[in-house]
This record gives sequence, C-alpha cells and structure tokens, in this order.
Amino acid sequence: MSKSFRPWDVDQVWMLPPTVHDLVPAGHLAHLVRDTVRESLDLSEILGTYDEARGYPPYHPAMMTALLLYAYCQGVYSSRRIARSCKERVDFMAVTALQRPDFRTVSDFRKRHLAALSNLFGQVLALCQQAGLVRLGHVALDGTRVKANASKHKAMSYGRMKSTEARLAAEVQRWFGEADTADAREDREYGANRCGDELPAWVADKQQRLQRIREARAALEAQARAEAESEEKGTGAKRGRRSQTPKGVPPEGAQRNFTDPESRIMKTKDGFIQGYNAQAAVDAESQVIVARGLTQAATDVGQLAPLVRQIKENTGRQAQELSGDAGYCSEENFKELNRRHIRGYVATGRQKHGEASATGGQRKLGPRTVAMHRKLRRGGFRSRYRLRKQTVEPVFGQIKQARGFRQFLLRGVEKVRGEWDLICTAHNLLKWAATVD
Repeated sequence: MSKSFRPWDVDQVWMLPPTVHDLVPAGHLAHLVRDTVRESLDLSEILGTYDEARGYPPYHPAMMTALLLYAYCQGVYSSRRIARSCKERVDFMAVTALQRPDFRTVSDFRKRHLAALSNLFGQVLALCQQAGLVRLGHVALDGTRVKANASKHKAMSYGRMKSTEARLAAEVQRWFGEADTADAREDREYGANRCGDELPAWVADKQQRLQRIREARAALEAQARAEAESEEKGTGAKRGRRSQTPKGVPPEGAQRNFTDPESRIMKTKDGFIQGYNAQAAVDAESQVIVARGLTQAATDVGQLAPLVRQIKENTGRQAQELSGDAGYCSEENFKELNRRHIRGYVATGRQKHGEASATGGQRKLGPRTVAMHRKLRRGGFRSRYRLRKQTVEPVFGQIKQARGFRQFLLRGVEKVRGEWDLICTAHNLLKWAATVD
C-alpha cells in the first residue's frame, strides 16, 4: 500500500479569496502596526499636505506610514527592498492590503514627509508610557557611530585640496592647449568646417573634479572664517593648545567629503568610518528610548544637556538617575545634572576591571569631576553605574545586529537625523508591541 499525501494543486482557483487578515496569523506584528497607525497615531501633519483635488489618487498616507514603520521593525530599510517585499512577502501584503507601491513612491514619501515621520517618535513613546514601560527610575546615555551614505575614501584634506587643485588646473590648462593645437592642425588638414573639434570627455571629467575640489575648499574656508568670527565674539572660544594656523584659515588636516559633506570621519573600535554620531537615552526598566539625537561631533560630551532636556519634553517628567560613560564627563554636564536634581553616575576616565571608574592620566580634574570619581569608587561593584551597559548597549545591539541597521541611506545631517528618529520609533514600537496581548 503506497503512502498518500496531501493534495498540492498550484493551479487551484479560489472561489472565495481570503482577506488581508487571513494572510498572516492573528496577533502578528503586521496587524498590530497597521491598526496602530490607523487608530492610535495622529497623521494630520502628513494628511494636511494633500490639498490638491486634481490628479490620479495617490496611495493613502496612512498605508505608506504603516508600511515604513513595519519595514523598519523588520530590518528592511532600502526603498527597493521595501517595494520588493510588497510583492513577495505576505506580511507586507497584510499591511498594504495587497497594494504594491514602487520603490520611487516609497523613497519620495519618506523624503517628503521625513519631518512629520520623525514626530511620530513622541506619539509612540506616549503609547509606551500608557503601557507602563517608561519609569525613568534610571536612564542610561550612550552614542554609537553609524556609517554615512558616503565613503571615507571620497574625502580630501584641505592641504591636499590646495596641491591637487594646482596640479589639476595646470593639467587641464595643458590639455586645453593640446586641444587648441590639434584643432588648428586639423583645420589646416581637413578644413575649418569639418567636425572633430570637440573637447575630449576626459577633459570635462577633470574639469568637474577640479570644480568640486574648489567648491569643497571654499566651504572649508568659509567654515573656518565663521569659527574665527564666533571666537572673536566670545561665542565659540576653544580651550587647549593654540592653533598653528592663522585665524580664518582651515588647518591642513581639515577634511570634507564630496559625497556627503556634512558627515565626518569618526573613530570606532573597528577603525575609522565616515559617519555620524547617533545618541540615545534609554529607560532601564524596559529599554525604551526616551530621548534621541544625532550629531556631527565625534565626541559625546556636548550631548548630555540636550538629551536630558528632551527627556522632560518627551515624557513630562525627569529621570531620577542617569548614567553615562566617560565621553559625557565634564564639569558643565555635572553642573547640569545638579541643576535638574538628577543623581548622576558618569565615568570620569577609562573603566578598569574591578573598579567603577578611574581617573584618566594626570590631567587636572575639576571639583565636580573629583566628587563623581569618589562617588563611583565608593560604590564599587554596587554602584548604579553598573546599569549603564546592560541598559543602553543591548539597544544598539538590537538596532545594529538584530535588525541590521549598519548605515544611513539618506545624506545630510537633517535627513540623517530624521532617519535615526524613524529607527528609534520602530524600536519603541517593538517594545510596546511585546506588551500588547
């Protein structure tokens, strides 16, 4: 007796096609994200931009918003991958109701409404508060360097710009001379009205590169002049070693990237990258991000005050305790914590095994830094500083490793800041979804 199998008829026609609710099981994240966007989020800022009655009806903004949020929750960030998933993945079909926007539509919607999509962070955080996920008993700060949509090999220092500009200018001038000589010779040989006198394509390419170098050099010089003016007015005075270059002139090592000029070279544990410094303040109770930020600065020291201020703006309350690594150590930051009545636990130097913190080197420490150092040493392994790593580091691990966000797709600090807001919104949405039955 032969074994019988279940029928497998791929040509079977359905008399009653299923609804989108049947595409994935009940309780699936696709249903939750779709219904949350439809019922719980205020999209008036996006809907208000569609005031033109004429033209072919666009995709519904609520559907596009749900699609983007669900895609980010699934670690799908590229507009092309999102569009392909709408055709191939049933969970995406459950969100879009079988609609298939192309990649250009997805990309244009994200860019057009990036500011409004960024504001959804506060609404999703409010949902987390209602679910009791935001306690603010202990909040940990940290920053992570994320690659920009640009290669570090496409950057050039100011010193190299000057030498390369002179070399390219001489080379282009020589090519123009050779082209003129060739044109005159061909005119004598073939006649003045014959074709063949166009400039070679490689001359245009060199000219374009020369133009881009000149524009980048001018931008660096303008930035240096602006910094010199602010320093003279007392708004941007710098401490430390006196610069060897004249005021208003960029240092030889100042770099500018041709692909994304607003990104910066930053050091990570794996080497140097062309990127941005993404910041997050995370609640220790549930690993919900209560404040976020993004900066071009490679250091974290200037980000504590904005994050602390944002915690109060986003939640209406202030954190009771706050921890951060040595990157946030400064007298001004400790003064800010005291002013807001926050118990701070910030490392004052490189952390050593068996110690909460250690003073770094022989540098002179301020009174608040000394007090913080003693406070952490006195607490030892029982210090609240121990909560920092187990609070904020897993969040970056979930974003980068679990959901594969390794590089920004957009360019320019404002667009990248909006993209980071979307990443943090999706993270909080997943934390909130885990509490919904």
